[in-house]
Parts: sequence; C-alpha cells; structure tokens
Amino acid sequence: MFVSMNWINEFVDLSGENTDELIRRFTLSTAEVEDVYYKGRDISGVIIAQIVSVQNHPNSKKLHLLKVDTGKEILDVVCGAPNVSEGQKVALATVGARLPAGEIGVATIAGYTSFGMCCASDELGLSDDHSGLMFIDPDAPLGADIKDVYPIDDVVFEVDNKSLTNRPDLWGHYGIAREFAAITGKKLKPLELAEIKYDGNNIIPIKVMRSDLLYRYCSLQISGISKTVSPVAMQIRLYYCGMRGINLLADLTNYVMLELGQPMHAFDGRKVQEIGVGTPAEELEFRTLDGIDRKITPDTLMIYNNNIPVAIAGIMGGLDSEIIGDTSTVVLESANFDGISVRKTSSRLGLRTDASMRYEKILDPELCDTASRRFVRLLSGIDGGAFVSSKLNDVYVNRYPVRRIEFDKKYVDRYTGIDISEERIVGTLDNLGFDVSRNGESFTVTVPTWRATKDVTIKADIIEEITRIYGYDNFAIGTTKSLLKPVRSSVSRSDCNSIKNILVQRFGLHEVHSYIWQDGKYKKLGIDVEDNVRILNIPTPENGTLRRSMIPTLLSIASENKGFSDNFGIFEIGRVVHGLRENGECDEKSSLGIVLYSKTASEKQLFDKLAGILRTMAEEIKHTAAVFERTYPEHRWEHPKNTFAVSAGGIKIAAICTLHPANLSKIDKTASVVCAEVDADLFCSVPEAEVSYTEPSKFPGIDIDLSLVIPEGKAFRDAENCWSDMLSSPITSARVIDVYDGIAGAKSVTVRFTFSSDDRTLSMNEVQLHVDKIIGRLDENGIHIRG
Repeated sequence: MFVSMNWINEFVDLSGENTDELIRRFTLSTAEVEDVYYKGRDISGVIIAQIVSVQNHPNSKKLHLLKVDTGKEILDVVCGAPNVSEGQKVALATVGARLPAGEIGVATIAGYTSFGMCCASDELGLSDDHSGLMFIDPDAPLGADIKDVYPIDDVVFEVDNKSLTNRPDLWGHYGIAREFAAITGKKLKPLELAEIKYDGNNIIPIKVMRSDLLYRYCSLQISGISKTVSPVAMQIRLYYCGMRGINLLADLTNYVMLELGQPMHAFDGRKVQEIGVGTPAEELEFRTLDGIDRKITPDTLMIYNNNIPVAIAGIMGGLDSEIIGDTSTVVLESANFDGISVRKTSSRLGLRTDASMRYEKILDPELCDTASRRFVRLLSGIDGGAFVSSKLNDVYVNRYPVRRIEFDKKYVDRYTGIDISEERIVGTLDNLGFDVSRNGESFTVTVPTWRATKDVTIKADIIEEITRIYGYDNFAIGTTKSLLKPVRSSVSRSDCNSIKNILVQRFGLHEVHSYIWQDGKYKKLGIDVEDNVRILNIPTPENGTLRRSMIPTLLSIASENKGFSDNFGIFEIGRVVHGLRENGECDEKSSLGIVLYSKTASEKQLFDKLAGILRTMAEEIKHTAAVFERTYPEHRWEHPKNTFAVSAGGIKIAAICTLHPANLSKIDKTASVVCAEVDADLFCSVPEAEVSYTEPSKFPGIDIDLSLVIPEGKAFRDAENCWSDMLSSPITSARVIDVYDGIAGAKSVTVRFTFSSDDRTLSMNEVQLHVDKIIGRLDENGIHIRG
C-alpha cells in the first residue's frame, strides 16, 4: 500500500517534523515501511505555457509546429501530440529543464528547431497516460512553475501489506494519519463531511436476502452530474498511490477508499433502481467490469437490481451497470460485507481487487455512512451542479458489540517492566481514538469501532498500543531472569537433522524448499500431474493438486538450475499426500527427496553414488545395512528396469531409480539424473541397532581378493549371504573394490576379504579352508569365481 505524506498532512499538521524520521518511527511503532519514494524531485524547469498558433509540419503527418507563449517570450516548439489546439495551456519543459527521462535541450526535429517540449503527464511521472498532452486548468497562471500549481512534490512510502492484516483501520490515509498524530502527540483533524439534505420521498430500496453475509448497506442517489474528469491534483494523488485515473465518479470512489479504507461503488442511475443483496439460486455467468465472463456459484454474494445481478459483492461491479460518458445520475453503494465470504469468492474466481483486499480484513461498518457523506462532500466541491436526489437508505443488519477493557497501572508496569505515567497512558490511548475513563490507577477503555472488529479484544492488546507509541526503542535494555529447561528432541527431528548433516556436509548436496502442490511446470518434463487430493478455490488450477511424490518437484528445480553447474545434488524433506484417510483428512506424510544431476558422470556412477548415500544414512543413523531389491515402478517417470526398493531393519523405507528415457531427454539429453525418495516417517521408525565395539587384532591379517561372476537374475545380496555368518571372525571385513560389466549376461564383482585372529597370526592353509568354504557356498547358489 502506498501512502502520500501530502495526504497525511491534510489530516494532521506535521509542519516542523522531519519526514524521514517520522517514517522511521512509523516502522518502529505501527507497520513495516518497505520503501520511500521522493516524487517530483527529478522535475524542474517545467512551466505553464499557452499555445499561440498551430501549424502542421510540411513533411510529417504527426508533427505540429507550435508557437508557445511562456509569459515572457514566444518559443518555437515541435510537438507530436494529437490533442494540440490554439489557446490550450500546456506543461512546457523549457531548455535546461529536468524530467525523469533526462535534461531538455535545444533539438532539431525533422528540420525544425524546438526550444523545449510540451509534456504528456507520463513524461512528468504523473500518470501512465501517453495519449496526448497533459490537461492544464485554463485558469492556471501563465509562466508559473508547474510545481506551484499542482502537488507534484510529495514523499510516498510503501507499507508491507502483510503487516496491515490485523489493522483494517490502516487501509486508508485517515487511519494512518491517526497513527502519526499519536506518534507526534498532535491532534487529528476531523473529516469534512456533507450533510445529506433531501426533502423528497425518493429512496433506493434495499432488500437483504442473506443477512448472514451482510453487516451494513447504504445507498444514495445523486443527480445533476455534468463533469466527467477528475481534478488534476486528484489524478496525481491517485497515481502516486498506485491507481490510475478513469473518470470523475470512479476516481472519487477510489479516492474515498484510499482515504478511509472503505470501498465504494457507483452504479449508473439509469440501470439500477433498487438494490438486492443475496446469492443466486443456481450457477450463472456474469460479466465483470474488466470484460471477463465469470462463473458465479450459489455461494457467491451478489448485488441485484430487480433480480438482475449487477455486481459481485465486495469485489467488482458488472459491465452492464458501469459509469459511461453521459451518466448524470448514480446510485452510490457504501456497504460492509462479510470478510470471509469475500475472501472465499475472490479466491474461487481468481479475482483479487483493492476492494476485496480491504473487505477481507474485516472493516468497521461505521465507515459506510461516513464514506457516503465524504463522497458527497468531495463531489459537491468539484461539480457544483450535482445534488442528492434520494434519501440515504441505511440498512444496518449486524453490529459488532461494544468492547470495554479494564486494567490498572500495576498491570501496565508488570507487562512493560517500565514506569509509564498515568497521564501518558491516557494521552496515548486518547490520541489513538480510545475512550478512556480513569479512577485513580484503574482505567476503563472503550475500544473505538475501527479497532473492535478483531484487532483489540484483551488487556494485552491495550499494553501493545501503549508501548508501541511509547517506543520500543525507548525501553531500557536489561537481562530477564527466567528458568530455562532443555527440550528433548524427538526421534524424527533428530533423525532428520542427522540426514541433513550427512547430505550437506558429507556429500555436498543443496537443500531446497518447495510447495506441497504439484506444479504446471511438470508438463515441460513430460511428467503428468497425478490424480490426488485437490485444493478448492485456488486461482491457478494447474497448481491445485497436492503431490504424491517429492521427485517431480525436485526434477523441475534441477531442470531450472542445470545451466549453473555441470554437477550438483539437491534434496528436501517435505510433505506429500497419499489420498484421504477414512475420516476424510489428508493422509499426509513426511518425505525425503534426493536428485543428483551430472554431465560428467555416467548414469551408473551416479546411481552408485546415490546408493552409497542411502547406505551411509542407514549405517550411521540406524546402525543397520540398507538392502536393495529390484521392484516395479510406481510412477511413469521411473525407469521400468532400474528401479529398486530400499529396506532397513526389515522395513521398506525408500525407492531409488534412474529416470525414464523420455523424461530424461526433456531435462537434458547429455546428462545423467538419478533420484531417490525416502519415507521419512518409516525411516525414523526403524529401530536403532545396538552398537558393538570390537578390539582390533594385534596380529596381522591376510587379504584375499575374489572376483565373483554374478549371473543376471542374481543380486549381490545372494553372494553376501554365503559369508555373512563368518563376519567378525575369521573375516573382519568384506568390501567391494571393483565392478566389471563386460561379461554377457552377468556382472563381475571383486570382493576383498580380510582374515585375522585375535590370538595368533593365521596361516595361509587356515585362510584357504575358509576361502574354499565361501567358494563352495557360492557355487551352490550359481555364482562362480572368474578364472
């Protein structure tokens, strides 16, 4: 949200105050300021001038040769704007003037010398309109600096919208001015409001069909409107605050919204004679002001005229009832709708507007009448012929309860740890709009309506109001004495931290973070969005399905980052959903996804590395071996043959695979990619095996290398079973030192066995007996020694 300090100054006198310091104090006390913009500082040398004569350029259909009166001299100016005419006043950038685009000098354009430039409003940074020259009031004094005529110089700061979520009163300049008044101790000026004067019987009827979704609705008819363009000063202020000028009536509703935080809507009076507020009986299509046909469901709150929908309540009006050029009578809406209903409808339609953002924050219904009177006051100051042509129909359906909070000075002292005087407590709350009654050191506070919708409800909220205006930076720094108790980490948390340490410190992988839903980007990788639980009312349907696996998300991230490195690995411990449980809740699980990418390593080398990572995790965290067994793929992107189930402690905990060639080619035809997904919940449930320690033998060992020919259909695990009962004694270790794939229908694996004894040096004959035993067992299992 953009805030204009010129606008704030209209409500509280900040003369003599340092603007930058005020904004800093606002950040400390109220809401985070993201950026500050100094409008108009890059503009100088632009004056009000008048076109004396206009001639068409002899060699151009677009250019005009102008004589321009500055009040002191007549200048020749070449101009390409289509809306030039004699007698017209313009914004003239004289030679040496500075504009946002740079400095203006004498220029030769199509053979003619131009001593300056007639400016469009976008060239001055006052709008995004480049259709023609900026409109200048005919009464503007000739030769005057444009900054003396229009409020171009301004300081605008941007507030982080998230910090305003619980402060609906700060979605308008008047509420923010109240904060500055409290910060500086100055008085907030009252709003200038119109008295609604009408003696006739005309009234815009209001029929409420859904009282549960409406708090208040005010309607008023205004006629005799002849002007269609809002004042330049208003257009500049709207543009500085992030909105574009449309027409007088639309600009006025936006102006009041930015000023008070209360959205308004103006219907063409010829098309709306009565108001209905309700939901449709069945689904329908409705064309909004942006020209888009939208599907309206039966739970969408709508505004009707004679049972014909004319607006989506709190979000956007309909195209058929919009203000057009010859509109002279309007029906003004100032309403307060249920914020939750507006939020749901906005999300369902994928249509978030300035109005809906404010309604979602739960606005004060008291603003409805105030905004109506403010609108009439502003309109009458611009268009003197406009008049109220109906009674103000005010239907107040639901009221928020009056909130009163009692506390005493001791409560404030105990919570703050400092001594804030009773006078300062009363003064602070009074400046913020709270009604305070005091009895000695006890206080009774009535919360103002604009803070009572959800913001201030308990005594602690009052403490926050007092201390933030007092200034958190004014608190004395001290040490708090409190009992600290260590918190025992859960098994899952401890195991997950250990996994991250292994992946990052040992193997150099990068941790990433992603969302739980499947992404439309999967299509680029040839991966379909798998059917699963869907999120309702999400604006982007392609992201509406929750993921069943972490891997497609990580593959998408790997594909996006492949240009930054030839070799890398990424992982994430995130959430996946495997459908619904019997109670209707999501079957949500914790899952570890790992993806390795390489342009230099072969697919086999990369697969072995990932298998080694899983073995390390199982051995170092659970002190057990990881067992690999070929399995059928569960997902289309898994390789039909190179997919393995991984078990630890007898529990299937993971799957490891290479990619299906079709998906790999979509990522990178020249690279290798392998992936693994670990069920983190099951991994954590694997019992941690007891760690035993063996004293190394004092006697030298003997190494024997055996090259095993393992035929297709057999796994290395089948070979390991032939010597597993001999481990620790006499075999102290058995490890793979080489793998050879050059044998048809088989694979050669070289295993190095180390034999030793704790009480003597083994003879070669003793070792040979054990080796013969191993070879005999291997032969029985169809595994032979390579000659």
